[in-house]
Amino acid sequence: MSRTRLGLTLAALAALGLAGCGKEEPKPAPPAAPPAPPSMTVKIGHVAPLTGGIAHLGKDNENGAKLSIEQANAARIKIEGKEVKFELIAEDDQADPKVGTTVAQKLVDAKVVGVVGHLNSGTSIPASAIYSQAGIPMISGSATNPQFTEQGFKGVFRVVGRDDQQGPAIAGYLASENKPKLVAVIDDATAYGEGLANEVEKALKAAKVKVLPREKGDDKKTDWKAILTKLKGRKPDAVFYGGMDATGGPLVKQARELGIKTVFAFGDGACTDKMSELAGEAAEGLLCSQAGIPPKAADKKFLDAYRSKFNTDPILYSPFTFDSTNLLIEAMKKANSADPAKYLPELAKISYKGATGKIEFDDKGDRKDAEMTIFTMKGGKIEPLAIIKSGATIKYEDFIKAAAAEPAAPAPEAQKPQPAPEAAKK
Repeated sequence: MSRTRLGLTLAALAALGLAGCGKEEPKPAPPAAPPAPPSMTVKIGHVAPLTGGIAHLGKDNENGAKLSIEQANAARIKIEGKEVKFELIAEDDQADPKVGTTVAQKLVDAKVVGVVGHLNSGTSIPASAIYSQAGIPMISGSATNPQFTEQGFKGVFRVVGRDDQQGPAIAGYLASENKPKLVAVIDDATAYGEGLANEVEKALKAAKVKVLPREKGDDKKTDWKAILTKLKGRKPDAVFYGGMDATGGPLVKQARELGIKTVFAFGDGACTDKMSELAGEAAEGLLCSQAGIPPKAADKKFLDAYRSKFNTDPILYSPFTFDSTNLLIEAMKKANSADPAKYLPELAKISYKGATGKIEFDDKGDRKDAEMTIFTMKGGKIEPLAIIKSGATIKYEDFIKAAAAEPAAPAPEAQKPQPAPEAAKK
C-alpha cells in the first residue's frame, strides 16, 4: 500500500472513530409506575335538622359523624383487599317527619350502605321503614322514643337509652330530691316530647305524686303565657316539659316573668347550655336528663379530636353519632364487606368500646345497660349531678373516677397487611 493510500485510510478510520464517540447511547426507558392500589368508595348517610330552631343540635350530631369519617379515611382501612374512601352524605330533615321520609328515600337512591340518624324520634320512626325496606341499617345517636326499636325492623339500632328509661330517671330524681306533691306536665305534641312526658307522668304517679291534666303546645311554640297563667292558679310544686330547648327556653323564662318559682324539669332535648342563652337567669336551677353519659364524660381522645377539628365543645349527642358511624365501619371491617346484607349480622352482635363506653345491642337493637344522666343549670352551664345505670344512682364524681380507671377507647387502626403466601416468600 502506498504512503498516500495509507494516509487516506487512517484519516477515514479516525473520522469514523470520532463519529462513533459523538453518538449517544440510547437511554433506558423509565420504569413503569406501579399500578394504583385498588380502591372503593363507601357512602354513609347522616340526617339531622340543619336548619330551624334546633339546627345547633343537628350540626353537633353531624360533626360527630364527620369526625369518624375523617379518622377512618386517615386510617386507610381496607375491605375486600381494597382501600376504602368513606364519604358522608349529609341531609337536613328540618325535624319534620315528611321531610324526613323524603331525604330517607334520597339516601336510598344515592346508594348509601348505612345511615346515622335521624336526630328526632318523630323523623327517625317513619324514616326507619324506608331504610328497612331498602335493607339499609340505621343507627340513631339521639332518638329516644321506644317505638323506634319496637317495630320489628332488624336493621334499626340506637346507642342512647329509651324514654321508658329516661322518663323514670328524671321523674324518680325529681320525686326523691324535690319531693313535689303536685306536678304539671306539658309536651310539644311530637313523638319525642309526648312520649317522654307520658313516661314521666307514669313514673310520677307510680311514686304517688299527683299530676295535673296534661297541657300541650307544639314544637314551634314560643308564647306559653296562656298555659302558664292557668298553671299558676293551680300552684304545682314542679313542672315537667317534654320538648326541645328552642321551645323550653321561652317556657321557663315566661314562667319566671309570671312569678312562678317552682322547679322546672326537662328531658334531653332541652338539656343544653342553650337553655341559659334562651332563658337567661330564669334557667338557673332547672333539672334535666340526658339519655346517655354527658358529652364531657366521653373518651378524652374523642374530646381532644372534636375540639381540634371544630374549635368548640360537643353540645349533646355528637359522641354518640361518632360512635354510631364507627360501629357501621367496624361491622364492615369484621364482615370484610360493605354490603349491608353481609355486615348487618356483625353489627347486631358487635361488642365495641367507643367514645361513650362499651356498646352492645339487644335483640331489638337497643343499647344494653344504657346510662342516664341528671343535670342542673348552674352559672349558665348544664352540670351533671348523677348517673343512673342498672337502676342505681351514682354521683357523677364517682362515675368519672370509675371510668378513669378503664382503658381509653382505641383510635381507628389502619388495615394490617396480610401475610404473603408461601409461594411469594420463596
